[in-house]
Amino acid sequence: MPKISAVIITMNEEQVIEQCLQSLDDIADEVIVVDSFSTDSTEDICKKYNVKFVKHEFTGFMDQKNFAVSLASHPYILSLDADEALSEELQKSLLEVKNNIKYDGYKVKRLSNFCGQWIWHSAWYPDPQMRLFKAEKGAWGLINVHETFIMNHDSRVARLKGDLLHWPCTSEQDLTYKIEKYSEIAAHEFYEQGKKVWFITPAFRMIWRFFQTYFIRLGFLDGRKGYIICKTGAYSSFLKYSKLRKLTREGKKKSS
Repeated sequence: MPKISAVIITMNEEQVIEQCLQSLDDIADEVIVVDSFSTDSTEDICKKYNVKFVKHEFTGFMDQKNFAVSLASHPYILSLDADEALSEELQKSLLEVKNNIKYDGYKVKRLSNFCGQWIWHSAWYPDPQMRLFKAEKGAWGLINVHETFIMNHDSRVARLKGDLLHWPCTSEQDLTYKIEKYSEIAAHEFYEQGKKVWFITPAFRMIWRFFQTYFIRLGFLDGRKGYIICKTGAYSSFLKYSKLRKLTREGKKKSS
């Protein structure tokens, strides 16, 4: 039976890390937590469990996750965020797969909770995520706010039954704070990549994002919270491209 290393990155996660660690019982053969020097009780909680706790300076989500993978002792990696936990059905699926791993990577559906309500539509579900994979078959990439494990072209990938439970926000204010923070990171990464943006891009992206998530992806079926999520997601798109446009204008001024 192949062994699995679970890896988690943390930074002040005292409210969520315990449920994440508890869900890994009987699944992971080792648990590695890479912490960005938390100032709350994250470390104390982790040390109640049989985990390898490593402190490492945060330079980006991709870098941190790739570093965590590099510490693993076993070939297969189960990667979770601190605000995620395995559902019972997903735990069962993982145990079944562990007895007979046939693929290089496995994707799971992620089900997110917003202010006490599970969100089944918009862009929040099924939100497929690569979470179990053979370390040598890829690396974390894309951009630092939407990082994903990118498998090599010759990799074989399957899907697991069950949901990965996710608690990304505890309040509307928390959601607003995160889109401000992540839109700034995304804008700078897009700028470094030389991504083009036109004056109409921010407004167009905002309108399209809301139409896509609220109507096409049925966000309205999640009621008021679905509306808030779709509206905030649309504003996030506006912010990201507005900030990119500002960076582009400033860059042109400096070069002229």
